[in-house]
Amino acid sequence: MTENSKVLALKYRPQVFEDLIGQEIIAETIKNSIISDKSPNAFLFTGIRGVGKTTFARIVAKSLNCEHGIENMCKKKCSNCDAITNSNHIDVLEMDAASKTGVDDVRELIEFSRYGPTTAKYKIFIIDEVHMLSKQAFNALLKTLEEPPKYLKFIFATTEIKKIPVTVISRCQRFDLSRVKSDELFNYIKMIKDKEGGKVSDEALKLIVKISEGSVRDALSLLDRGLVANQNDEELNLDKAQSIYGYFDKSSLIELIKNLFSGDEKKVFELYRKIYDSGVDPKIFLNDFLEVLYYLKNINFIKLDGNNFSLNDQDFSNLSTISENLDSKDIILFWQFTLDTIEEINIVSNPNLSVEMFLFRLMRIKGFKEKDIEESFTGKNPDTLIKEPEKKIISKTIDQIKNVSQQEKIEPNLNKDEVINELKIDSFESLINLCTERKEAKLKYELETNTNLVSFSEGLIEISFNENLDKDFIKNLSNKLYEWTSKRWIISLSKNQGQISKKEKNKIDEKKIFDDVKKSEAYKKVIEAFSDAELINVELKED
Repeated sequence: MTENSKVLALKYRPQVFEDLIGQEIIAETIKNSIISDKSPNAFLFTGIRGVGKTTFARIVAKSLNCEHGIENMCKKKCSNCDAITNSNHIDVLEMDAASKTGVDDVRELIEFSRYGPTTAKYKIFIIDEVHMLSKQAFNALLKTLEEPPKYLKFIFATTEIKKIPVTVISRCQRFDLSRVKSDELFNYIKMIKDKEGGKVSDEALKLIVKISEGSVRDALSLLDRGLVANQNDEELNLDKAQSIYGYFDKSSLIELIKNLFSGDEKKVFELYRKIYDSGVDPKIFLNDFLEVLYYLKNINFIKLDGNNFSLNDQDFSNLSTISENLDSKDIILFWQFTLDTIEEINIVSNPNLSVEMFLFRLMRIKGFKEKDIEESFTGKNPDTLIKEPEKKIISKTIDQIKNVSQQEKIEPNLNKDEVINELKIDSFESLINLCTERKEAKLKYELETNTNLVSFSEGLIEISFNENLDKDFIKNLSNKLYEWTSKRWIISLSKNQGQISKKEKNKIDEKKIFDDVKKSEAYKKVIEAFSDAELINVELKED
């Protein structure tokens, strides 16, 4: 593969510590440890994708094995450095733990480590995505990791440090690679753009920096994509970059939120559909919506400088104006609804409809439009301006699923004459009988078999139960009691043993009857006459 045919992320991959950006302190620390011959047995690099974990690993491997020493690394031709760069050095083994996760793979590695290096100073094992190793594989590695031969070094890279056992982490020297700062990343990709002879505006580069979220590889991949898509010797401007990357102008979203708070439904949906038609994914829209809400809440603390690539001067000014008339409670409420909708769009077939309903709900949460309030309360006492909207909102809640507190507020307004089928249940026995009458066989079975009555009074039932009780029993019984009596019943579970269940009581009564019959003279005479006779059932006849 020629240099020109490589993607930018590979073509401009750092080869020495000085080429790395955003990780100067870590680079200096490792460099000093190698110069002073105090390098650790194992290096552990962790961080988000694309910040240089594997690149660091290769540079460390080269610095340990360079024929000319770390201070002259790659300045003169070195067979070790060239081979490590091309991933074909006999003493530097790179392993992807995502594909070799088992203990057998680690055993092979340990067996291979018993032999010293062939041409280099150190034998080095680079294990990428090390968190993917199995528990048994980690355990097999522990002893070698703690006391390796002098010629052996381990270099681990991972994006999920929490999945690595503490026993492994404690045997390594850990380096946390941070996200690259926006201004550093901007200057870096601008330099590469100039080297490639590409025409990209600064605004488009800032968008790339924002999307990449501090990942150098992501930024270079996006730049590569933009340059390839813009081959007609035209400058890649912000509008075209937004179209290529599926992002939209923040000013459209700010205008949408402004109309959302003012209650202009028509304008809100016009702006959203325009954004959606431009190819923006609903999830990206919602995440950007959250970002703007954050800016609205903290606009007074945001510094507009070269490090902030999310807002331009005009957006900052518009947000400042909108935030002056906003209540923090509204912003927090909007934030929570947005998070709920992000979860919701993962389970619906058409996320766009969810977002439209989300915007519709936000306008209702915000309150009534000014015109509606004036029409509703013209000529009324100012005090009613506060109370009436609450009544209006409560009336909407009635048609939705109600919790207990809402139900209690609504119940006093019910006309008692309109309540139908109101029954009085004065004992546990009458409750069982009612279940029989209403053909609630499952409830009747649970009451008779798996519950033990502790106490019973109107509106309150206290029971104990066995392990066979249905998990939905209390919910189902509560619903039926409310349906039958138009009252809320409290069903509490007690630690007390309670009375025996009706089924057990019936068994005891039946046994007593059998015993009494067997003691009777009539039974004894039957047995004397028919010695093989057996009592099967007893039927009691009313006098």
